[in-house]
Amino acid sequence: MSLVERLEKYCLTVATSGREDPMVALMRDDFGSYSHQVEVDSLGNVMAHFPASSPSEHTVMVFAHTDQLGMVVTKIEDDGFIRVVRLGGLPERVLPGSVVSIQASQGDAVAGVMGTPPHHLTPEAMKYQVPTIDKAYIDVGAQSQADVLQLGIRVGDHVAYEPRFQHLTNNRVTATSLDDRGGCAVLMELAAHLKSNPAPVNVVLVASVQEEFNLRGAMMAAEVLKPTAAISLDLVAAGDTPEMGTPNGVRVGEGPVMGLYSFHGRGTLNGVIPHPGLVAHAEESARAAGLALQRHATVGILTDASYVQLVNGGIPVIDLSWPTRYTHTGVELCSLDDLEGLAQLITQIVSDFPAALER
Repeated sequence: MSLVERLEKYCLTVATSGREDPMVALMRDDFGSYSHQVEVDSLGNVMAHFPASSPSEHTVMVFAHTDQLGMVVTKIEDDGFIRVVRLGGLPERVLPGSVVSIQASQGDAVAGVMGTPPHHLTPEAMKYQVPTIDKAYIDVGAQSQADVLQLGIRVGDHVAYEPRFQHLTNNRVTATSLDDRGGCAVLMELAAHLKSNPAPVNVVLVASVQEEFNLRGAMMAAEVLKPTAAISLDLVAAGDTPEMGTPNGVRVGEGPVMGLYSFHGRGTLNGVIPHPGLVAHAEESARAAGLALQRHATVGILTDASYVQLVNGGIPVIDLSWPTRYTHTGVELCSLDDLEGLAQLITQIVSDFPAALER
């Protein structure tokens, strides 16, 4: 299966934070084609082990998260409208008019739309406002609370953007949950390589859980694996659309990206300044593979590498990414060329990983 075929399969699979079972099953089965040792921990992290070409005391953990952001049902109104709260960093300004899929705990997936006032009747004062999540509601066509309950929907059920995957021009795609199904697809490309090309160090590929909710799943895996170093595969927001003016210099179609600095700055003071040895090795690997390597230093971005680095007395980490537009919406966009480049980069990095990292 090609990278794009796998990417489409993953993007069309709904698996929100804490409800990742559909993606866990896919990753477990796909890893099983390449590794003789695949395990799933109690949280749902899927770990595929690839022993070194000769005995080594060093282990590199390469990880990508399986979950996607969404919403959680908080109340079913008497008139059948469904109230929700955000699950992860869902941008409220894109919700009105969005098509969603409710994962009914006592039934099948139920299609719905996020309500928005009809244009012709919208008061002037409301036309330029973004309703907050406490004003948001889902309409599934129900006329009463009983209608909704009959569909199997209950408080606590998860909601996601209606899954989609569409090819665009210039080898680009738009899809739901490119964050981080792109990383999962690249992870599987690396697994295919490692099956017949062992690295000089032990490698464990981890498909992690609950990144969008609390960034903790990969940390739990790292506590067990105690890797020598860890590498996160996740998107980075591209700032190359007309309204942005490339604030972080990252552009779609110009190759994979290495993170030099990330800082959330909203609700948490966490972030990543990568280990200098990993930066040097990534740069050398890009040169060896003949790849252009973009660099980013961005405020407002956070990956689960920020917590993995705190495990076991401190683990050297680095974020490797591909540029993506319209992040956290239902129409994320990226270049397949950039994803292919990231797959080549991580393969090169692992294939000649140094026995010791120097600062």
